[in-house]
Amino acid sequence: MFRYSIMQDIVRGMAYLHSSEIKSHGNLKSTNCVVDSRFVVKITDFGLHHLRKTDDEQEDESFAAFQRMLWTAPELLRMQQRPREGTQKGDVYSFAIICQEIVYRNGVFFVQNIDLSPKETVDKVKNGIKPYFRPTLETFDCPTDELAGVVKKCWAEDPVDRPDFQMLKGQIRKLNRDGDKGNILDNLLSRMEQYANNLEALVAERTSDYLEEKRKAEDLLYSMLPRQVASQLIKGETVMAETYEQVTIYFSDICGFTALSADSTAMQVVDLLNDLYTAFDTVVSRFDVYKVETIGDAYMVVSGLPNRNGNLHAREIARMSLALLKETYGIKVRHRPDYQLKLRIGIHSGSVCAGVVGLKMPRYCLFGDTVNTSSRMESNGEALKIHVSPDTKAILDTFGTFILELRGDVEMKV
Repeated sequence: MFRYSIMQDIVRGMAYLHSSEIKSHGNLKSTNCVVDSRFVVKITDFGLHHLRKTDDEQEDESFAAFQRMLWTAPELLRMQQRPREGTQKGDVYSFAIICQEIVYRNGVFFVQNIDLSPKETVDKVKNGIKPYFRPTLETFDCPTDELAGVVKKCWAEDPVDRPDFQMLKGQIRKLNRDGDKGNILDNLLSRMEQYANNLEALVAERTSDYLEEKRKAEDLLYSMLPRQVASQLIKGETVMAETYEQVTIYFSDICGFTALSADSTAMQVVDLLNDLYTAFDTVVSRFDVYKVETIGDAYMVVSGLPNRNGNLHAREIARMSLALLKETYGIKVRHRPDYQLKLRIGIHSGSVCAGVVGLKMPRYCLFGDTVNTSSRMESNGEALKIHVSPDTKAILDTFGTFILELRGDVEMKV
């Protein structure tokens, strides 16, 4: 894009000169193409030809004199009295030499693998012996194959074969389709704007991906810990242990699970527990309770924390227990379709202390005699029945919607 912009600016400048009263430049070379503060290439050192002396009049045979001739067209080099103003076709030849400089950036009239002095180069160009001597220009070195063809036409030996700058304007514009929006700075700013827009879209996409992954991580944490506790951990805050005066704890396990596991493979046991607890989790989500954990076939749920709900914790656990018991009848063991799962449930109400334990894989744990008593209620219960402690019964009686049967005295380990 930069190469084409430079060439395009030169072509525009020369096309203007050729259409003006100046008619031709006569001394076009890369040192006469200057760049302004907006990176626009402009043509200088033209006009006032009657104030200049020709090389013949100066009779200058110095290195610098031949160096200045490297951009001069061969037909002008052969003239005894070279016109001071040059010719338009000669300017086209000079433009071709500049294009070769732009492509290779190796100085004027770069010839690969040959080291010639300016005088030797000028002599070879002036001789006009086929193959005509020109600087190196390989097609694969150019931005496009078409550019090499355009440059070679511009330095053709016969001036008639060379295009004019009006024609070159269209050809260079055609080659520079992506950058024909102004000068180098305009193209650069346009590309920077495009890059910024692409970067904004990329940042938005990455941000969206990050937020999605953050949401998934938070959802996973919320499924493992109470939402209030998880929010504190996400913020980097310390979660303090808290005492709850009244909660109701639910414990359950499967009667005969040890014997069933002994007759099953490990994968069958995993499938059984996954089916059971997936069904249980669906039921639990309908009540104001918090699932604490599962250990093997044991299932632990609590109500009344971390959100205190007055005396409703006993009612929520009781309703949930009835729903889970009903759900158990519909669960089939895949490898034992005729086997009826027998759930044993125990619930108890009392005070507990709750808090997060551990930094790696933190657990929200409950502590206190209420937890132990709830576990004893479950272990001393009967299959497909709900064993309720007197403390929980006292709370349930206040609702007047639960029917309970007295089991009698049961000896339990304290």
